[in-house]
Amino acid sequence: MLISVVEDNEGLAQAIADVLTDGGHGVDVIHNGHDADQFLSREDVNLVILDLGLPGIAGLEVLTRMRARGDSTPVIILTAQSDTKDAIAGLNAGADDYIGKPVEIAELVARVAATLRRSVKFTETERFGAIDFERESRSLSVAGTPLDLPRKELAVFECLANSKGRLVSKEALLSFVYGSGADVSASAIEVYVSRLRSRIGPHGVSIKAARGIGYRLEC
Repeated sequence: MLISVVEDNEGLAQAIADVLTDGGHGVDVIHNGHDADQFLSREDVNLVILDLGLPGIAGLEVLTRMRARGDSTPVIILTAQSDTKDAIAGLNAGADDYIGKPVEIAELVARVAATLRRSVKFTETERFGAIDFERESRSLSVAGTPLDLPRKELAVFECLANSKGRLVSKEALLSFVYGSGADVSASAIEVYVSRLRSRIGPHGVSIKAARGIGYRLEC
């Protein structure tokens, strides 16, 4: 999933991003409200983690502008533990959840998982060839035996699975795996796709390439 972390405390933002990246998500980190407003107005993401106390444009205003332009992307707001009124204002403005500072990373990860479960409308388990993809745990198995993939290859599989057989461009895969604007060559996706092919091919799943367009899963 693509997650935007909007937090002006660079250390906290990076800590959150590192944990989410380790979980296989693509993460964008933004440190001020103006940049967040501009980014979210042009990019599609699956979840926003939004600090309310931002420089430039306050987090509440960023959220208000999102909802005003019809953006229903789930938002978890971050607020000082004592500022209950700010949390209520955020929920009233359209936030889906909130967590107080200081942030407990384990709790935030659990809230992220719960929010994504509510917002992403997929069946709990889908079968691709002989592979069962359990979306909540983001795990693969064959006849009940786990099929372990490195997290970047798992993210590629998830993105292709989400496309429901449609072609996915290298750029879209790169954004899903690393986050928008990542300084990574699109050729890195070719490596992950090649490795993923060899792992899932024996189980009746292939990755077809349309030259110059993208990739799709076929079973």
